[in-house]
Amino acid sequence: MAEATVGTTRIPLRMTVNGVGRDASVEPRLLLVHFLREHLALTGTHVGCDTSQCGACTVLLNGRAVKSCTVLAVQAQEAEITTIEGLAHGGTLHPVQAAFHEKHGLQCGFCTPGMIMTATYLLQTNPSPTEDEIRHALEGNICRCTGYVNIVEAIRWAAEQMRGAHGTG
Repeated sequence: MAEATVGTTRIPLRMTVNGVGRDASVEPRLLLVHFLREHLALTGTHVGCDTSQCGACTVLLNGRAVKSCTVLAVQAQEAEITTIEGLAHGGTLHPVQAAFHEKHGLQCGFCTPGMIMTATYLLQTNPSPTEDEIRHALEGNICRCTGYVNIVEAIRWAAEQMRGAHGTG
């Protein structure tokens, strides 16, 4: 019996990733997470489950937190993508990254990129979240190590730092 083959149809793709314009030709079924990791070598975005349950693959797509395992690369046509690698500027960690370091918001680190991207989006949309609001925002992200106590504390600390940097706190 002959083995079925998948067509070699490729679609031109253009997007901006971490401030850099990117052009590629991809298969229509390629997930954004695999495009970032395999085509752009941005391996900070982790593949944890491929079912949108864990949140390790969270990136910002046009400023919104999305699980990149649920988005086809072609759906990001002309989009602005920010990955964990794109948060730091000029060797200076983003306040959320610094907070996870300062407040020990990570252990094994596998969930950390997705947690940081989710927290970044939260703080962009709600600069003064309550603990309940932080926990609610993290519901789509799974950490198997920390029990979330230090993660929540890191996000609270980042919020304070960010408000202070903008003169609102």
